[in-house]
Order: sequence, then C-alpha cells, then structure tokens
Amino acid sequence: MGGHWTDDLGYEEADDSLVRPYAITRGRTVPERGDLGLITVVTTVGSQDDQPSDRGLEPEHQAIVEQCRGSAAVAEIAAALDLPVSVTKILIDDLVSLGRVTVRPPLVARENGGLNVTLLQAVRDGLRKL
Repeated sequence: MGGHWTDDLGYEEADDSLVRPYAITRGRTVPERGDLGLITVVTTVGSQDDQPSDRGLEPEHQAIVEQCRGSAAVAEIAAALDLPVSVTKILIDDLVSLGRVTVRPPLVARENGGLNVTLLQAVRDGLRKL
C-alpha cells in the first residue's frame, strides 16, 4: 500500500504509518543536535519521583523516558518504539531540550590497553538483531 489510500467516498488519505511520525515531530526532519548516532547512550535524568509531569509529552516521548531509566542506545530506542531512527533522534532531542534525558557517546571498550573485541562483537551482534 503506497502511503496513500482512497476511502469509500473517493477521498485520498495518507497512511497512518506516515502521518504519525510527521505529527509527533511537528514536521521536523532532522534533530537540532548533530551528535546523536546509533550508539549514542541516552539516560533519563533523575529518579521517577524527581521527574516533572508528563503532561504535554507525546506517548513516544514518555516511552523514551521510561526506557532510558537504565540507559539505552538510540538504535535500541528506535527498535523498541518501532520508529525510524531519524524520528527517534528528533524525539530524543526534544527530551534533551526539556532536561528529561542526557546523551553521551558510548564508552570505549578497552582491555589491557587494546579494544575488547569480544564486547564489540557482542554489541555488533545485538545491533544486527534489531
């Protein structure tokens, strides 16, 4: 089904799978931050009791805040929400601006002065499963 469909009266309407991401990003196609990569780590700020009200947040924003209480990579968040990574990055950017989450680059896995290849392979395999 292309992205549009025609109802019984002949009106053409956009497919919901395309409209929802457009609506939750308010038409934005890229985040303001340029440092959000697939393996950027996102963590919720403070405890659940410290968080301000979720009023005004989209359900997807709320899901990100909840998922990132234990930290998660951008790719993991996108997979859990079943949203394109580009949309997920915009939502994360919104939450950073609101002070609800923080982002950081992944920690470099080092072992005895070199890269921990086993850990990196496990991460690669996990991302492939997404």
